[in-house]
Amino acid sequence: MSADETPLFVEGTVEVSDVDAFVADIADISAQTGATIQAFDARYVVSERHLERAVDLADRAIERGENVARDRAVEILLYAAGRRQITDALELGVTSGANRVVVLVDGRDATAAAEAVRSQVLDTVEPTLGDYDAERVKAYYDISEAELGVVDGDLEALVCERVALLVVEK
Repeated sequence: MSADETPLFVEGTVEVSDVDAFVADIADISAQTGATIQAFDARYVVSERHLERAVDLADRAIERGENVARDRAVEILLYAAGRRQITDALELGVTSGANRVVVLVDGRDATAAAEAVRSQVLDTVEPTLGDYDAERVKAYYDISEAELGVVDGDLEALVCERVALLVVEK
């Protein structure tokens, strides 16, 4: 992502009967368009800034050869989750059953990729960004009420801090 580009966000719902098939559908769109695509469970995404920060830091790690994952989309997932272990970060992804999702689309042909996600992957397109579960987010990122009190209850700021801390937790 260059300084003048920002990722696109596709929001909506999807019923996933087979997670592997869902991931394969996303991978096909990515391969056809050259865009990076990563789907997130909307209950964990506190804001666009949360995911934009993850993209910036993942790209920086890749540029420096410090990335954990070989795939850019997975590296973005790791940063968004604030985790170095892919299996731990996958909690932020889709699961079997009904999902409210935020799909990040970035890079080459992102507009075409976003349209393909809307039309081929999602069941409905509707706002989900910012519709997170505060208790779930606090538990996942290990954010205490005391810590929230220090930053005047700004959960977004603390999640973005967790994303940035992944860099130093090597």
